[in-house]
Amino acid sequence: MNGNWLLHHDNVPAHTSLIVREFLTKINMSTVPHPAYSPDLAPCDFYVFPKMKLQLKGRRFASIEEVQAESQQVLNTLMPADFTECFQKCQNRWDRYIQAQGDYFEGDGGN
Repeated sequence: MNGNWLLHHDNVPAHTSLIVREFLTKINMSTVPHPAYSPDLAPCDFYVFPKMKLQLKGRRFASIEEVQAESQQVLNTLMPADFTECFQKCQNRWDRYIQAQGDYFEGDGGN
């Protein structure tokens, strides 16, 4: 790594574990801390999961495997334009967070 990248991940234990932090230090990866209780800044929470919920809403599943397969099918439909939109929304949300100086705000400002 040349130091030009910043990694933003949420505070889940798998991302903050010692082995992950040691690996990121080893490859000289800088991280952007994720503010506590801020799902509005995590792309999966504000973009991917709502898309999945729309497709899976109201359906009944017979097994965990069926849920996994249907969820994977929804994920497989995401196109490059979806990721472009997601990361644009993410940037807009971070901009609002920075403008609010970390204070809580409601709504997504049309994002």
